[in-house]
Amino acid sequence: MTEDHLSALLGLAEAKKDNKGWHNTGEGRHITFYVGHEGGTLTIGRVEAVKRDGDLAVLRTVKGETFVVALVDAFAGHVEAAPKQARKAGFASG
Repeated sequence: MTEDHLSALLGLAEAKKDNKGWHNTGEGRHITFYVGHEGGTLTIGRVEAVKRDGDLAVLRTVKGETFVVALVDAFAGHVEAAPKQARKAGFASG
């Protein structure tokens, strides 16, 4: 995965960088990373925060799991759609 590819994923996920270097995804947004190395593959879903460490990416999931992957081994990513706004109770005026 290139820096441009990672930046695009973080942008789509509306991620904001905090003072500890983590890019935290927007409300209700999560990223799935697809990683492969020497024929083996790994899917890391529901990632809520990403931190760069040189050629590595540290990925934190909503369950609190932490994965460290080589960016060169990450080949794709998927950003979940933004949650739809809930309908407000009441009558619509027209």
